[in-house]
Amino acid sequence: MSFGAIAARPHCSDSIVTRIEEIRARRPEAERRLTSPVRLFIPGLEEFMRAMPNHIARSSLFAPVARGRKKMHTGTILVSRADAVIKFWGEQLDEAQADVWMQAMHEAIRAPLGESVTINRAAFLRAIGRDTGNWQYGWLHRTMLALTFAMLVIEATKAGKPKMSIGHNNALHMIEGFTYNSESEEYILRIDPRWRTMFGNREFALIDWDKRLQIKQGQDMAKALQRLIATSSDTVQRHALDWLRAKMQYNSPMRKFRDSLTAAMKELERLDVIGGSRIEVSTKGKEQAVWNRIVGN
Repeated sequence: MSFGAIAARPHCSDSIVTRIEEIRARRPEAERRLTSPVRLFIPGLEEFMRAMPNHIARSSLFAPVARGRKKMHTGTILVSRADAVIKFWGEQLDEAQADVWMQAMHEAIRAPLGESVTINRAAFLRAIGRDTGNWQYGWLHRTMLALTFAMLVIEATKAGKPKMSIGHNNALHMIEGFTYNSESEEYILRIDPRWRTMFGNREFALIDWDKRLQIKQGQDMAKALQRLIATSSDTVQRHALDWLRAKMQYNSPMRKFRDSLTAAMKELERLDVIGGSRIEVSTKGKEQAVWNRIVGN
């Protein structure tokens, strides 16, 4: 059938339009708001800051895992706080990939969520503190693929009651999709509008980007701690060692984890992110890491 033949049957078009309007009318108002083209507004976000939803920053979605072959997850329940259940499908993501996602979300602020954002790959790599070159470009492309494949189902609760459910009926991907233009060396990214809910009610961590870029190479655990520290305004913060070890997907013996954790805390003390860090025994007889968050970090 030619396009002319279709155009000669306007009643078909009217029928389709009517059907679409009926479907839209039945969509819940909340869903229409979530998928509408609205910019992502993050209070307090400055150019030297990056942001991550608290539920993501507190979970094991991103972890200081070793380079090389990574575990594949299929509906795995991530380590997180008791007020959220996060199921994950995809390759285990590391701290360098956390940098990519935070920078991608930062870039996405320039346009309404759901609409395309164009980024230059060389400028993007420099923004996350990496060199430019064939290996780095290949790594960035692999990370974009991993983030696009990564899928979450997030169910948050408050006082034991459902508070928020995202991705329950549809896939919520870290990056909704992208196109790479090899001629202009640019990525065209799309971010799911539902991420706006995850940043709502100020439930996000503001991360000092300058200090993050100063963390020494090989200190990915310090990066993981920096994200966790930023999720709470408490001056004194305590976390059980067994929970931290699980969150960071650390599979070596506890004694090695203690050494790595101590080194990571010292690195953050060097950057004035925390002070007075130590490992001690809680009143319940459990080992815990304790530090004082320095105001402004």
